[in-house]
Amino acid sequence: MSTTPGGAGPARGKRGQRPAPADENTPELRETILAATAALLDTRRFSDLRVGEILTAAVVSRGSFYFYFASKHDVLAELVTRAVAQGHQAAEPWLANPPDKANALRAGITAGARLWQAQAPILRAIVENWRTEPRLTDLWLDQMQTFTDATVAQITADPDATQTLAGRDIAAVASSLTWLGQQLYYLAATGTPPFVDEDVLIDTLLHIWTSTLYGQPAERLGHDQ
Repeated sequence: MSTTPGGAGPARGKRGQRPAPADENTPELRETILAATAALLDTRRFSDLRVGEILTAAVVSRGSFYFYFASKHDVLAELVTRAVAQGHQAAEPWLANPPDKANALRAGITAGARLWQAQAPILRAIVENWRTEPRLTDLWLDQMQTFTDATVAQITADPDATQTLAGRDIAAVASSLTWLGQQLYYLAATGTPPFVDEDVLIDTLLHIWTSTLYGQPAERLGHDQ
């Protein structure tokens, strides 16, 4: 990814700074910067993190950093984009229009919960900071919208869900489910009870989704199917 969420190439210096020597600019070095930042976020708040700390952790020059990234916000944007791509993979069981909707939703919610645990430092950082910087704001709104759009498409293609939601604003319902999921996953990733208990988190989200989309809890939905 480039230095901006939708950009096409690496940053070519900052404020007139000279590019790093060519032998320092390699794909491996770029990955080292990303990995070092992700590791730092495990113990440091993104708002307090400085580029100098990333340089030290990654053992790279300032010129090399700015060859690839315009700022620490662009590093976070890349890390978030990669994590979100995994999130879409987690949602695939339900989006595949399975015959057992309850189990498919449970599988997707479970995969989402475990992704948030695995990527907790990165996803905590974006949830806590997406309103602080325009590029992060645009990035997170766009990424969340991709989940909302996928949910809208799935609801629209599901006669049971459209019947349950007859007369409702489907886009608003889908957006509500998407943002609620983000918040509960975030609470779990920050160790906030009761959602730090994975079973509670999954059962709660599953109940909300099935009750909203199908008018009944997961246990009854699975039995009816």
